[in-house]
Amino acid sequence: MIHFYKYQGTGNDFVIIDNRNMQFPKQEALVKKMCDRRFGIGADGLILLENETGYDFKMQYYNADGNESTMCGNGGRCITAFARKLGIIEEKALFLAIDGPHHARVSPDNQVELQMSDVKSVEIGDGYYVLDTGSPHYVIFVEDLDDIDVVENGQAIRYSKRFREEGVNVNFVEKTTEGILVATYERGVENETLSCGTGVTAAALAYHLSGKIAQSGTVAIQSKGGKLQVRYEAVEDGGFRQIWLCGKGELVFEGDYGG
Repeated sequence: MIHFYKYQGTGNDFVIIDNRNMQFPKQEALVKKMCDRRFGIGADGLILLENETGYDFKMQYYNADGNESTMCGNGGRCITAFARKLGIIEEKALFLAIDGPHHARVSPDNQVELQMSDVKSVEIGDGYYVLDTGSPHYVIFVEDLDDIDVVENGQAIRYSKRFREEGVNVNFVEKTTEGILVATYERGVENETLSCGTGVTAAALAYHLSGKIAQSGTVAIQSKGGKLQVRYEAVEDGGFRQIWLCGKGELVFEGDYGG
């Protein structure tokens, strides 16, 4: 039996396991089955919390297809809230993920501020932006998000000749008077998700570069799963630093899995 916790961050949901005893069998088929929404627990991904020397904990993230993946921003917020629940941290955390160290702060109501990796460069194309915010993202601005078939259009880009082998997450962004609306097609899940932390981060930085914002600041984001904020500082060479993803990470339920 595997004891697990189900967390969600603006609708992006995860199976999280306390693996400090290193007893979880890291098998692709098992992870995939646990994340399956009909035959398992159901989640966009699975996260292991493990010990790591010099850090409060280590985050190991798997996509719903069972493969270990790159950084997950909403997962990072959720595992920070989980670490607080376990008593590993109080208000601040320093943890290690696949893309390097991350600082985080969590409030009593599980509002989490997660520092993302610096972005050193952004590819600006004809109507699109490509950047890595811990995971690779393709950002495209649209006039009306409701008119976009996120799965169909997302798959066309994700499985295009350029991105077919490694994959890319695709973010469709609509500008509003208050900030941006974001919808995301996620590789590994191979479907639309209600929210994507690295995706909304990429969208916020692309929003800055699109000329809507003249200086560093805070972008208000509405994903289909809820509201988030991204704070950042733009640097002269076209990159970004001090990037913070802010929003809640909440426990849904816990249980034992023995499927």
